[in-house]
Amino acid sequence: MADENVPVLVIGGGLTGLSASVFLTHFGVRSLLVERHPDTSGHPKARAINPRTMEIFRAVGMEDAIRAEESPIAGNDVLVHVETLAGPERVRMPSAAPEDLSRISPARWAMIDQNQLEPLLRKQAVATGAEVRFSTQLVSLEEDLDGVLATVHDRSTGVTSTIHANYVIAADGSRSPVRRMLRVPDRGRGTITNLVSFFFHADLSPALAGRKVIAAYVNNPVVRGTLIPIDNEKRWVFNVSFYPEQGEGPEDFTERRCLELLRSAIGVDDLPAEIEDGRMLPWEISMRIAEQFRAGRVFIAGDAAHVIPPTGAFGASTGIQDVYNLSWKLSLVLARAAGPGLLDTYGTERRPVALETAKQAGLRFAVREGKRLEDVADELVDETTMTFGYRYRSGAFSPQFAEPAGPLLEDPDHPSAQPGARAPHVIVQAKDGPEMSVVDLFGRGFVLFTTGAADSLAAAAAQTAGRLGVDLVAYRVGPDGDLTDPKGEWAARYKVGDDGVVLVRPDGFVGWRAAGAVPGTADLERALRQLLDLGAA
Repeated sequence: MADENVPVLVIGGGLTGLSASVFLTHFGVRSLLVERHPDTSGHPKARAINPRTMEIFRAVGMEDAIRAEESPIAGNDVLVHVETLAGPERVRMPSAAPEDLSRISPARWAMIDQNQLEPLLRKQAVATGAEVRFSTQLVSLEEDLDGVLATVHDRSTGVTSTIHANYVIAADGSRSPVRRMLRVPDRGRGTITNLVSFFFHADLSPALAGRKVIAAYVNNPVVRGTLIPIDNEKRWVFNVSFYPEQGEGPEDFTERRCLELLRSAIGVDDLPAEIEDGRMLPWEISMRIAEQFRAGRVFIAGDAAHVIPPTGAFGASTGIQDVYNLSWKLSLVLARAAGPGLLDTYGTERRPVALETAKQAGLRFAVREGKRLEDVADELVDETTMTFGYRYRSGAFSPQFAEPAGPLLEDPDHPSAQPGARAPHVIVQAKDGPEMSVVDLFGRGFVLFTTGAADSLAAAAAQTAGRLGVDLVAYRVGPDGDLTDPKGEWAARYKVGDDGVVLVRPDGFVGWRAAGAVPGTADLERALRQLLDLGAA
């Protein structure tokens, strides 16, 4: 007998784990999160959340809170490669952050430091009903017939107890003890470089020459590292590479040596600077992807599933999107409105995205290491395409009436709206209401859009979904419908013509589309059952 029982146990209290707690509660699932550290991160770490992820936080009611806590560097827009900060630029990387994306999304980039975002997520999780326990370390996991038995140790009280969960989400970081317990291997380049981080105070405005940098990547014969502003005034962090194969270690970075390396990075030999303290924080940049994202009743997410070089602002958002994909599926399986096969689609969908994302981050890191931008340009995909253009080629959608799956990436300015692709942003207007994005209709249950002769399906859709135990809201799109199309973009972006149906999943991806032949209630039920792994009617 376990001391406690919970539908979902989340292991790890970083961005991915805390987001999982928020999303599970949003979809009506009770959860418990355990984290071995006593508190959330005190380091800025990840500092940018992409607009697709902000669409997710918008759906769960967190967008305003995140905007209110944006980083001091929220207005910065320069990513630069230099030999020294005061010297000429070697490469200036294109940055997606300042681009106007209103044609693609109602959301925009959020520059928020990890040590600002994690407390917001923790507060939201607890306020909405999740249980969160820090200073609680996982000791062991054992799967049984109907769940997973976890043994945990409270590091503050010394008490060891057991928790039985129907499912477990392992979001316990790049060195994931859970992944090791489960013997899930990972593959990839592995460790790319080892680093230490130290904070310092200095006036770098002469070397910056008016540039508002997000990061400056320094590479010269003396030092390789990254300069990152903290307060956009005089507080900075410097991440410096070291080489264990040459006998170097974190202990070699004395305050005197750090000052010398810093001056070599800035290019000012007599730079006045103060090292904040003597603590050198070692870490590594690496690239590894787990060979599977599911092991029985345990799902691997975030850095535990994919370690991505910190270039391009991909890592945090990829992990957050992992658990959003997983949370609505867990909610339906736990409610017995979906078959267990729906959970298999988590890895089917998310792992290919992680592989491509790691590749793109690796190409950017190669430039950081000294490769010319033009040498990787043919393979490089812009941030906007990586943010909005990835699609699932197999997974939780119905192929009925669907075209071939197509490539992993598509141009978000010319969306396909095929099953497995993100449902495109279109401005619509409800009767007697303001204009809004259809994206703001997603994030709870399923959404069905009908046009023309297919409008007859809208009336029966909720009843069909109710019989299957899922929430569904239907909207007729057209001059006399529930939603009008004031900019005349609907048909072109959703590709349904005058008579068509589009079913959108709770996470905002297209689950089924019927264009050309007007579908009936039986077609909708067949599509839902296939998507939900419920078998034939």
